[in-house]
Amino acid sequence: MKASEQGLQRGLGERHIRLMALGAAIGVGLFLGSGNAIKMAGPGIMLSYIIGGAVIFLIMRALGEMAVHNPVAGSFSRYAQDYIGPLAGYLTGWNYWFLWLVTCVAEITAVAIYMEVWFPDMPRWIWALAALGTMGAVNLLAVKAYGEFEFWFALIKVVTIVLMIVGGTGMILFGLGNDGVAIGFSNLWTHGGFFPNGAQGVLMSLQMVMFAYLGVEMIGLTAGEAANPKKSIPDAINSVFWRILIFYVGALLVILSIYPWDQIGTQGSPFVMTFERLGIKTAAGIINFVVLTAALSSCNGGIFSTGRMLYNLAQQGQALPMFGRTTPGGVPRNAILLSMLALLFGVLLNYLVPEKVFMWVTSISTFGAVWTWGVILVTQIKFRRSLSAPERKALAFRMPFWPYGSYIALAFLALVIGLMAYFPDTRVALVVGPAWLVLLTVLYYAMRLAPAGREEPPQGYEAGLANGAQLARVPARRKR
Repeated sequence: MKASEQGLQRGLGERHIRLMALGAAIGVGLFLGSGNAIKMAGPGIMLSYIIGGAVIFLIMRALGEMAVHNPVAGSFSRYAQDYIGPLAGYLTGWNYWFLWLVTCVAEITAVAIYMEVWFPDMPRWIWALAALGTMGAVNLLAVKAYGEFEFWFALIKVVTIVLMIVGGTGMILFGLGNDGVAIGFSNLWTHGGFFPNGAQGVLMSLQMVMFAYLGVEMIGLTAGEAANPKKSIPDAINSVFWRILIFYVGALLVILSIYPWDQIGTQGSPFVMTFERLGIKTAAGIINFVVLTAALSSCNGGIFSTGRMLYNLAQQGQALPMFGRTTPGGVPRNAILLSMLALLFGVLLNYLVPEKVFMWVTSISTFGAVWTWGVILVTQIKFRRSLSAPERKALAFRMPFWPYGSYIALAFLALVIGLMAYFPDTRVALVVGPAWLVLLTVLYYAMRLAPAGREEPPQGYEAGLANGAQLARVPARRKR
């Protein structure tokens, strides 16, 4: 299949993007009980998820305002280049590519661990390689194939959580699976109170809570391939907060009501324990299948994100032009293949790294996500200020509480960075993350990637659609 200058194609429908938004907000950590975060905050972990979810909603609305106004490939990296400067777009794009590589390394290793439950004698690296190969193949097909896989992956997670919430509520209120004796909600406050470790416990859990939300910004990357971004992007973003309330807070409310918070994690996944109490004997196998699909979904989304971001960087002249080409089906094949090649090191790491390194992996990913979210907020502030009063009034999708919402969210992200510096296990991210940004900056100036002239930011929805379609047809140019 010959690479072309045809560009990305708008093959993602509303149902794809709606379920992708939902799937991105539900990670593997929830199914494993969010154990470490619960140990820090007790039942107060629900407040951490609500606070973090509110901030994520503000960030997504900031991104949505720009994505609806100008729906292009590259999303926040492109907007950073247009409204902050080429260096900001370059750093954000390559940083996002790197954070998803790191995350995917953890996910393909997780797939191998889950498969080990059923095939204990099979070497882990085989399953890691199989996961990478399968999800890579899906991404090399048309974007609609990626959307279909993500749709069904997300649906599996949603159905599982809904069944657990419904069954658990029956146990709490009517004694279902508990010999007819209603469990009630007393476990929320009878083991040291709702905040057993005080406000400090809630603050300490925020870093892990925010890692759980990594990936929701991926919806911005779909804007360049959405069939109707003016409708599907706002619909997906507006539903983020209530989805978080239902699927995170709702699930944790049920789990923490059924089991004392200080016993969670000592006897396996609370999802497995809940289903077994409801009489489902194969609960362990079912939940293992669900977390397996959750890991595959994250890997699938990671390959999609890295491919699209590398494609956009090539269009901006900040990566080799070959990565800005697409197949006749609109797939950035070269960009995806490079990401898959880099992820082969993840298969190798199954032999080389101790378990503690994967705590570092999540910390580095969180730093990368916080950088990305912070850039989105700063870019949106600059974007809004670049508009005239009539243009602001004409915005189809607006950031609420502007500008105060943006500043509050930025202050919260600064708090998360401070918390990462407080804990020894996560402190390494504040070494690796900034060092990576410094290296990227050195390469930016050494390779003279700054464009010769700044283009005016494209204005309006129609201009964005045209820009998104034409970007791939314009050969990337670099200053020599």
